Amino acid sequence: MYANRVVNFADIEAARERSKGAVYYSPCLPSIPLSELTGMEIFCKLDNLQRTGSFKERGARNVLSQLPVEQKKRGVIAASAGNHGQALAYQGKLLGVPATVVMPKHAPLIKVSNCQKLGARVVLHGKDFAEAKTHAHEIAAKDKLAYIDGYDDPAIIAGQGTMGLEILEQVPNVDAVIVPVGGAGLIAGVSLAVKTKRPKVKIIAVEAENAASFSGALKAGKPTRIEMQPTLADGLAIPQVGKNAFEIAKSRVDRAVIVSEEQIALSILRIVELQKGVVEGAAATPLAACLSGDLRSLARKRVVLLLCGGNIDPNVLSRVIERGLVADGRLSRFVAVISDRPGGLADLTTQIAASGASIKQVMHDRAFAGSDVSAVHVLCTVETRNREHLAMLRKKLREHGVETYDSR
Repeated sequence: MYANRVVNFADIEAARERSKGAVYYSPCLPSIPLSELTGMEIFCKLDNLQRTGSFKERGARNVLSQLPVEQKKRGVIAASAGNHGQALAYQGKLLGVPATVVMPKHAPLIKVSNCQKLGARVVLHGKDFAEAKTHAHEIAAKDKLAYIDGYDDPAIIAGQGTMGLEILEQVPNVDAVIVPVGGAGLIAGVSLAVKTKRPKVKIIAVEAENAASFSGALKAGKPTRIEMQPTLADGLAIPQVGKNAFEIAKSRVDRAVIVSEEQIALSILRIVELQKGVVEGAAATPLAACLSGDLRSLARKRVVLLLCGGNIDPNVLSRVIERGLVADGRLSRFVAVISDRPGGLADLTTQIAASGASIKQVMHDRAFAGSDVSAVHVLCTVETRNREHLAMLRKKLREHGVETYDSR
C-alpha cells in the first residue's frame, strides 16, 4: 500500500499493470453530433461501459490487489452512493475479497440492487453519504474490516489515474479533458497522469451546483464541508472533497465550472438522443459544462468528456428525459379557454394538430373555470419542436379566438 506518502506518476503506471485483464480499456471515440452541438472537437471516454457501469473499478482493483493476505480474508467495507460499492463488490469477487457496502437509505435502487447481485453485503443507513460513512467506520472497527475510501485512498486515486493514461494514448493531441468532481479522486488521478505527460493539456473540473464541494475547497484553500441540496448527479454528492485528492488536484486543475440541475437534465437527454448512450447525472456534467457558455475558449479544440458512469435508475431516467424536454422547450403545458358548446374541444385539437404540434394530454376544468359558465378551461400538454414552435402555436390559437395562459 501507499502508507501516508503522496501519490506519484509511477503509482499510476503500477496501477495500470495490476488492472490489466480485469478492467476494461474503454473506448474514447470522436462524436460528430456532440462536436456539432458544442463547436468543439468532442471525444467521449466511455467508462460507462465498464462491467459495473463506472470508472470506479480502476481504483477498486488497485487497492484490493494490494491488501495483505489476512485482510483479504476478513474483507473490506466502504460507504458509497453506489458506484464505488459496486466496483468493490465486483473486483472483490474476482479476487476473493468479501465486500460490505454502506449506502444512504435513499440511494438509487438500481445501485443497491446491483451491489447485492455482485455479491456485496449491503447496509442501508443514514440520510446522506456522511452518515453512511460514519456507520461504515463503526462496522469496520467492530468486524476488523479494511475501510476503503472511495475517493481519497491513495491507491484509489492511483487507480483512477489509469484513465488519464488511456486518454493520452487514444487522443494524443488532446487540448482539454473535462472531469466530473465529487470527492475529487478521479480528477486527482487523471490530472496527475495527464499533466505529468502533457503539461499543456487543460484540466477542467465540473461540479453540480447543489454539490460544489471542490469549488468550496478552492475558495477556502482546504477541504471544507458544504451544505448540499439534492442533485441529479448523485455520484457527485460528497459534502467535502478528500484531503489527499485535493492536494494533488488543486494545482493541476486549470478551471472549475459549476452547472445547474436543468443543464444536467438537458445533457442527459442530449447524450441519449445524439450519442445514443445512457449516462447518470454525474457523467452528463462534462457535456453540461460545454453547453454552459463558460468554456468558449475551447471552441474548435480537441476536448475529451469523461462519461464516467451509466448507473441511472430507469424510473429516474424517464423523469429526467421529461425534464430535459421541458428545459428544451419540446414538452410544454398551457391552459386554453374554449367554448363549452359541442365541437369546442374538437376545434382546439384541430388547431393544435394543424400547427404541427402533438397533443400528449388534455384535461377539462369546468368547476374552476371562472364566472363565464359558457367557457371551459383545458389544460393542454403538447410536444413541440422548440420554444419558437410553441410560441407560434399559441399565437395561432389567439388568432383563432382561443386565449391561452401559462399553467401553474
